[in-house]
Amino acid sequence: MSVVADVERKLGELREREAADGTPDLRTSVMTHVAWAPPRWADAARSTLAGLEERHPSRTILLFPEPRRGDSIDVTVSMQCFAMPGVSQEVCSEVIELRLGGTRAQAPASIVQPLLISDLPTFCRWRGEPPWGESELEQLVDVCDRLVVDSSEWTGVPAAYEQLALLFDRVAVSDIAWGRAREWRGRLAGLWPGIEKAERLSVTGPKADALLLAGWLGSRLRREVALTRRSAKELTRVAVDGVAVDAPLGGPPTASDLLSAELDLFGRDPIYEAAVKAA
Repeated sequence: MSVVADVERKLGELREREAADGTPDLRTSVMTHVAWAPPRWADAARSTLAGLEERHPSRTILLFPEPRRGDSIDVTVSMQCFAMPGVSQEVCSEVIELRLGGTRAQAPASIVQPLLISDLPTFCRWRGEPPWGESELEQLVDVCDRLVVDSSEWTGVPAAYEQLALLFDRVAVSDIAWGRAREWRGRLAGLWPGIEKAERLSVTGPKADALLLAGWLGSRLRREVALTRRSAKELTRVAVDGVAVDAPLGGPPTASDLLSAELDLFGRDPIYEAAVKAA
């Protein structure tokens, strides 16, 4: 039996089980959500998915590459169900987990493409730094409408931004590191026109977040702005020429909040792309 046939059979069994009590749950999807999660990111991917809840009902395909195993594909299919206001039945989304062993991890598109929901957008959340130019990335870029990364998970910035920029004409790209600084960019923009003369940006936070902030400011001013950074897990301080910017209100958003915001976007973001090229 093929992998796709196995998935469809298991989905059919779950649907029959739902209907057995006489009050079948509603199944709905607004997208196909693909997540590429190497072993070190598997738990984080599942946790983020659970936090999305009813915000983005979707068919989710979790891809867990395990290239050190023998050639194999293990399939697990489940339903995530939740209550929605004004709906008497629970709403359920389909979750398909595929463990790709050996060389199977190098050809994900042949497995994923038949499982995509037609006429709905496809998002791919790539955990960790993508293997630039390798077949698994190239294939998923070709079948997805938007690639969602978090460049703060990468060790290769800023050099890796050159590789990322090569994808801009092929697929819309979102970066959670960019989204995490959204409120900070608003605070900096509020300093106009005085910020036009800024010479140095000081940031306490992840390297990628700091680079993208400086890249954004430099691309908007059309000149280079010097960057100094103090390392931290979260963005906690931004200063322009030594003067601190008022911090956004509220605590930092969760991983699910950040991903949810990116799943609301569909087209290219030219301001982000300019910031990446400047960084």
